[in-house]
Amino acid sequence: MAKRVFWVGVGVAAGIVVACKASAYVKAHTPKQAREFVLGPDQNNVALRTVQSLWSDFNAYRLQREDELNREFIERSRARQRRQG
Repeated sequence: MAKRVFWVGVGVAAGIVVACKASAYVKAHTPKQAREFVLGPDQNNVALRTVQSLWSDFNAYRLQREDELNREFIERSRARQRRQG
């Protein structure tokens, strides 16, 4: 479990660093209209929007997986009850 938490943390940190570096590169090397097209009109909060997006994607996947595991558990419990009773 600790390994998973570690690697998820590494992945999140790498994603944040890559997003920040990419936005800094785009800001430095593109004209204003192109920057607004790529980063949107609110260019100061790109890192925050990226983190929020990563968090919402993570939570959506987590909830989906949790529902899947719960359904499997319920199916196994019902099958076990049918065999016993």
